[in-house]
Amino acid sequence: MITTILSYLVANWLEIAGMVATVVGIWLTTKRLLICWPVVLLADVLYLFVFFRARLFSDALLQIFFVAFTLYGWWHWWRGMKDDGEVRVEPLDARGWMVGLVAGAVGSVLLGWLMVRIGAALPHLDAALTSYSLVASWWGARKHIANWWLWIVVDVIYVGEYLYKDLRATALLYGGLVLLAALGLRDWKRAAASSQIAA
Repeated sequence: MITTILSYLVANWLEIAGMVATVVGIWLTTKRLLICWPVVLLADVLYLFVFFRARLFSDALLQIFFVAFTLYGWWHWWRGMKDDGEVRVEPLDARGWMVGLVAGAVGSVLLGWLMVRIGAALPHLDAALTSYSLVASWWGARKHIANWWLWIVVDVIYVGEYLYKDLRATALLYGGLVLLAALGLRDWKRAAASSQIAA
């Protein structure tokens, strides 16, 4: 039993390291702490290699975009912090919702077409999840509560994809991310309500 566990840990150390970094980074994000960004950056890089090895090319490409969004989010949050060191939550209007959802749909079709041609695993599903993950990342970097709603939907679907691809640790991670996204949604709503009361 112990030998089996050790063998699994050795064989999957990169995926497990990515899982731990992701959980810590997302938890710090739910708390609106600026330190979340370097931790998330580490997770992005680790999962770039995990997904490339699994031939989930859309997810691997997503990690490259995540690195860019992570660097932008780090800068945007740092620039927009209040004097007391707290990150302010920003509302997302109906136009912002519409633009994000349409951009996600267009990205899904275009990326799916590309992934079919290069022989990616689950090309259309993976492309759609990648596209909407980019939308959620953009909303998160812009400090919109809506990012957590979209992450909940995307992460639930990712659990099934990763189970299908036998990435069990990652499927477990994404199940946890659904819970973390719900926690983030709750905490960011409270922060927004507190800001409105203070204003």
